[in-house]
Amino acid sequence: MVRNATFIRREPPGTHLVIELLGKIRLARMRYWEKQEFAIPPLMGVPVRDSDVTVSPVVEAWATYRTSTAGDWPARRLVRAKGNSRVSVVLPARNEEATVGAIVSTIREHLIDRVPLVDELIVVDSRSTDRTAQVARAAGAEVVSQDAMTRGLPRLTGKGDALWAGLAAAEGDIVAFVDADLREFRPHFVTGLLGPLLTDPSVDFVKGFYHRPLVGATSVEPDGGGRVTELMARPLLNLFWPELAGFVQPLAGEYAGRRDVLERVPFVTGYGVETAMLIDLLELVGLDALAQVDLGERKHRHQDTAALGRMSAQIMLTAWSRLQRRGWAAPGVAPTALLTQFRRGGSEALPNLDREIVVNDVSVEERPPLAQLRHRIPHRRVAA
Repeated sequence: MVRNATFIRREPPGTHLVIELLGKIRLARMRYWEKQEFAIPPLMGVPVRDSDVTVSPVVEAWATYRTSTAGDWPARRLVRAKGNSRVSVVLPARNEEATVGAIVSTIREHLIDRVPLVDELIVVDSRSTDRTAQVARAAGAEVVSQDAMTRGLPRLTGKGDALWAGLAAAEGDIVAFVDADLREFRPHFVTGLLGPLLTDPSVDFVKGFYHRPLVGATSVEPDGGGRVTELMARPLLNLFWPELAGFVQPLAGEYAGRRDVLERVPFVTGYGVETAMLIDLLELVGLDALAQVDLGERKHRHQDTAALGRMSAQIMLTAWSRLQRRGWAAPGVAPTALLTQFRRGGSEALPNLDREIVVNDVSVEERPPLAQLRHRIPHRRVAA
């Protein structure tokens, strides 16, 4: 049961929220109270309650109304709902020759050949040094180069830049992004993302979530996946963007959106891309235009803790940039973009530490909204 709660928080006017009214879930537009006396109000995002702590009514209502499961969206139903809309699926891939072929083959067999749901299937080769491009092309995908799609623009690196290039290459009205390192891929990873968009015109963006077992060398931890989410991203979003607290996995790499909306947000080029996208879309279209879908179990490659530290640093820098843009962080103050880590042993280990100091550049860059640069982007068939 949701008890009375009030959120005190500064927010741009016109924010869309989902509220619970008279026991029914309804969509409404409302304005948060403006607190002008502090750059960051001292209770920003913290519920002020007259009883036990419970979930925010906004979050509970949204999660109830805007959450579905992949099983709710069978492919043939979506084909009927699709009408004249075109659907693109984009896989950003860097050195994923071991998995990309099976993913492409599954999508082509089940969602193109058997059921005409997906109109184009694109793999963005993100400077791979293995046979990713050849494997993807042989499996039936159209392969475009990240560098070719960004020719004439500053050279950037990272997953977010590959996503941006994929959006530039795609021609669909709805564009779905799927990671290329998934194992045991199933068609519902795509149909689940497309369902809310094809059946509800008020939905602009859908984020996937899933069960992520952590597979170790000798054991499987059932709920061990999503370490960066639980240790850093979720607390960060809850503190500063509490209306996003209902997203089960805000860093999930599977999501889909309407082209005209995706082209209006910037793409952070590194690991902060998912965080930035949620925050920017919240501001652009509001919470009630966002949805999430349960995709079941997801198995993919896990990274070591040092890599997760670098990922976390980029997400924190991304969040800082959004706080500054909204006046919630000190203007003109730039955090360091260097992350110092330690590696045991090594040729340059310090004698008194028995560890080598490793300094990583975790700076964050971003591509501007594609709509601003569309005239400078080559057609993918020219860029290929």
